[in-house]
Amino acid sequence: MCGYVGFTNHIDNSNLVLQEMLDKIRHRGPDAEGTYIDEDIALGHRRLSIIDVSEAGTQPLYSEDGSLVLVYNGEIYNYREIRSRLKEAGYHFATQTDSEVLIYGYREYGVDLLQQLRGMFSFVIWDKKEKTLFGARDFFGIKPLYYAKMGETFLFGSEIKSFLPHPHFKKVLNTAALENYLTFQYSPCDETFFQDVYKLPPAHYFIFQDGKMDIHRYWDVHFRADEKPDFDTWVNRISDTFHNSVEAHKIADVEVGSFLSSGVDSSYVAAIANVDKTFTVGFGTDEKYNEIGWAKGFSEAIGKKNTNKVITPEEYWGKLPMIQYHMDEPLADPAAIALYFVCNLASQSLKVVLSGEGADEIFGGYNVYSEPDGTAYDKLPRSLRRCIGHIAEKMPAHRGRNFLVRKGKDLEERFIGNAYMFTPEERKALLKIRTNAPDPTVLTKPFYDKVRDQDNVTKMQYLDLHMWMAGDILLKADKMSMANSLELRVPFLDREVMALAEQIPTRYRVTRKEVTDENTPYITKYAMRMAAKKDTPPETAKTAAKKKLGFPVPIRVWLKEDKYYQIVRERFESDEANRFFHTEKLIALLDEHYAGKADNSRKIWTLYIFLVWYRAFFPEQCGAQ
Repeated sequence: MCGYVGFTNHIDNSNLVLQEMLDKIRHRGPDAEGTYIDEDIALGHRRLSIIDVSEAGTQPLYSEDGSLVLVYNGEIYNYREIRSRLKEAGYHFATQTDSEVLIYGYREYGVDLLQQLRGMFSFVIWDKKEKTLFGARDFFGIKPLYYAKMGETFLFGSEIKSFLPHPHFKKVLNTAALENYLTFQYSPCDETFFQDVYKLPPAHYFIFQDGKMDIHRYWDVHFRADEKPDFDTWVNRISDTFHNSVEAHKIADVEVGSFLSSGVDSSYVAAIANVDKTFTVGFGTDEKYNEIGWAKGFSEAIGKKNTNKVITPEEYWGKLPMIQYHMDEPLADPAAIALYFVCNLASQSLKVVLSGEGADEIFGGYNVYSEPDGTAYDKLPRSLRRCIGHIAEKMPAHRGRNFLVRKGKDLEERFIGNAYMFTPEERKALLKIRTNAPDPTVLTKPFYDKVRDQDNVTKMQYLDLHMWMAGDILLKADKMSMANSLELRVPFLDREVMALAEQIPTRYRVTRKEVTDENTPYITKYAMRMAAKKDTPPETAKTAAKKKLGFPVPIRVWLKEDKYYQIVRERFESDEANRFFHTEKLIALLDEHYAGKADNSRKIWTLYIFLVWYRAFFPEQCGAQ
């Protein structure tokens, strides 16, 4: 795992600028550093040694004739198979790394190389002869790739902060991103919070030549249910495929560990990975916020050592500025900070860890997936539900109001992903500034259009796979692990696993009470849970039915304590808050929550995190030192 930076070379002191840019991402690769500079391009790389830890694996890496130069971040789990085919084709390899496979694979297959890869990756190849840049990002967006065109200079790299030292970079806030963020809790577009800085979307590649950027999609998810196999067959197929993926994801020349919560995803990974160490964090002693006791018991049952840590409120709040700096863009998911701490804990023992991200999106695991037609109310005529919903919207807040409003809308109107913080009306009322941010449904429509003929569960999964997972789940996974020089691998997010999951009928993903023996109205990711139960020791198998908690964080509780109420209030009354918001409305949200009149914790957190992030990246606008 690594990080890289680069730019088209139109400055006299490119070596000094490149070094400053590399220093910004040293955390991504503390083991080694390398650069390449010519009259056209400057490339820099920081390395975290995982495969072929010798100096031979240091990047930039060159083709045998020196005409191709690679910088790369990720792991290719099937590199040995591709390497073998390339050797048969006559290529000679100077290292044992997976990196070299990308160079010769690109020379042999061109863009078609991407279809052969199994792994997580972000890479750029400079062709000296053609003066062309080729860059690509993995299928799900596990590894990041940012780019910016600033005048005649094209910048690219693993993190936006690496662009800051370049003399041509103009640091300007993208206010449209702020308005979108207030609804989604993350930045949902290819645009970022920095004007004219973009993310290459997952499963896309680009070709940059003569100042022109061409971007193309090379892969997508295609749900196509196969109704022929019975349920037990699907369970067995999941088991076989996931075992294979976990084994592939363990390829390394260093020790591999595993994160562990009380949920089925991480437990399934830990149970079959056969790693020596698991890692868990929690808050206080309340079991709602602390899964350490369960994780210790599970680890003992599978014969592994669990290392754990209780995070204090002071630690959590104290790390926020540094964490938002590492995030590059504000992310209001409270679990991101907990993820930072568990990554920090694991990094003290090893360099590589497995985690359970992606299972919910792939196998249908979120509780909201059971909602589309899960109640008797849904049987009412659509026109009647819409009428009731319109009336409910105009009523004061009360128990059941949100249910009526939600059920009065079609799925495409009400579901933008797992978080819906502020409606377009609410965010405009809060903001002093006016932006060109579109309605949330404009952003989700292209994805819904691609699955218009699918059922509602599949529609939600498809949307989450393309927006929520890349924008929230994988953003925090990459940035929090790399902040601690730790490689985080996600065996659920594997092409082979996805290819299988695309075929599983919806009724085996989200299963109703009448089809199962479980004492719940529904079971999400049902087939996967049964595969986990099959592969988990009997004394731990109850995890297969356990409700998902993730990294539960007591934000709601803390915001009712004087200490943290005052911290947030001070930021809500700051000059930077007044620059963007009607601050009296921010205070009203905070006071209402503090008094116990409403649970505004997630909305408050979304606003607060943006202000923390803004001070980290625009201190000159805040009077902050």
